[in-house]
Amino acid sequence: MKRSTAGLLAFATISFFLYAFGVDFFDAIWSFPSQRAVPFMVMALVGSGIYVTIYLGFPQIKRFWHGVQVTMGIYDNPEDEGDLNHFRALTTALSATVGIGNIAGVAIALYYGGPGALLWMWITAFFGTTLKFAESTLALKYREMDVNGDTAGGPMYTIENGLGKNWRWLAVAFAAFTIICSMATGNAIQSFTVSDQIYSEVSQVVGSTHWLTLKHVIFEGFDVSVQQIMNGLIMATLVGLVIIGGIKRIGKVTGYLAPIMAGVYIIAALLILLSHFDQIGNSFALIFKMAINPPAMAGGVGGGVLLVMLHGIKRGLYSNEAGQGSAAIAHSTAKTDQPVREGAVAMLGPFIDTILICTLTGLAIISTGAWEHTEFFVRISVEDATLADSIIASGVFEGRELLNSSLLTSFAFREGLSWMIGWGDKIITISILLFALSTAISWSFYGDRATEYLFGPNAILPYRSVYVFFVFLGGIAGLDAVWKFGDAALGFMTLPNLIAIILLSRKLKTMTTEYFDQEHVPYK
Repeated sequence: MKRSTAGLLAFATISFFLYAFGVDFFDAIWSFPSQRAVPFMVMALVGSGIYVTIYLGFPQIKRFWHGVQVTMGIYDNPEDEGDLNHFRALTTALSATVGIGNIAGVAIALYYGGPGALLWMWITAFFGTTLKFAESTLALKYREMDVNGDTAGGPMYTIENGLGKNWRWLAVAFAAFTIICSMATGNAIQSFTVSDQIYSEVSQVVGSTHWLTLKHVIFEGFDVSVQQIMNGLIMATLVGLVIIGGIKRIGKVTGYLAPIMAGVYIIAALLILLSHFDQIGNSFALIFKMAINPPAMAGGVGGGVLLVMLHGIKRGLYSNEAGQGSAAIAHSTAKTDQPVREGAVAMLGPFIDTILICTLTGLAIISTGAWEHTEFFVRISVEDATLADSIIASGVFEGRELLNSSLLTSFAFREGLSWMIGWGDKIITISILLFALSTAISWSFYGDRATEYLFGPNAILPYRSVYVFFVFLGGIAGLDAVWKFGDAALGFMTLPNLIAIILLSRKLKTMTTEYFDQEHVPYK
């Protein structure tokens, strides 16, 4: 069967199930087989990460410094085949991963799963680092060159070229969900978070009844304001202006944007932790306590540990994308003839994204006491589950407003930096704008490659047009539906990629051993 035919069949099947059973049918991938058992996706991700880490001999520890050296450019050969040097390939991948997940995603994990969710984010990142190494090495090994002379790589090519034509159905499944995921996690969630943050800022100035902020009911359960429409249009325009130029323009923009945005955010978070230095020890103690032995009231039917674990792993995966296969598409563009070399570079991603930036966000929320404005805090404080539900529905607990997503992080930064400035929350607004913009730009490329794989180069322009439209839609959408569908697509992307990594692990180990047995001479 042709790729295009298989692709249309895949989308028709997904659309049918979405129409017949709704988003919850897909989102159930994160709770299968039941609410009382460890979810299959959790076992697949963590289990694959542990297996590959042990099988390859802990490359995230032994080969980490080599990845730093490669990223510094000492082995760069401009004559090598590819589109981007190692640094720009990394920054393009980081621009897609360092984003809303680091600000809103961590806050959502703490809102529902409490401080202990951060520990599971760390565990996901540690073992996910090896998955990132594996998927990126294989993506570069099995990449192709398209009709325009650009690289075409990623797990869909790894599956078809590495496992053979009989596995094309799995490659098609990955590509189809990559396109869907690009529309949801790649841009709609980014646009929504920016729009929500700006709407909140404007509402604080002019109120919620101003013509800009007054929400009009479009249909039941969906209302929108002029401000949100403006936010969506501006975001869509900015993203469209960049992605029309393709991967080289994307790499150039993200090469500047990613270091600047990460630097500003990290400095602000460190200032908060310095001013709350006496709370850091207690924060770490709370993280470990709530991860291993959370109060029984927190877990409901599924149990406290499972709830904390699930939210930590889901948000950890969303943040660093380890095992998902998306970043491998960016790393497959690197200018090198050594696949393992780019795999070593890819290992830096989860470290920067989760171990560093997500940790700073989580510690800022916990050390400032902002986490007491969460649903999790209500549930562990109120023994009566019915009363807890009522309090959560009201949005206020003991005089504290419950805050979720980026608004929780904004509150933590405003409180944490109040000793120095009175507008710490504005740093989050600026960071969200930069993070979301860079993520949406980079994810467009992932969708590009999946679209070309399925339907050929002529389908790229229509895809980009739809992509930009979804940026606009995200600016006026609702949080729950967007996150649910994004999580579902993310899960369905991950499974084919993990299967390919496991089945090609022997080949991967041979490549890794041969590469590190060589003498690595800097390029002159």
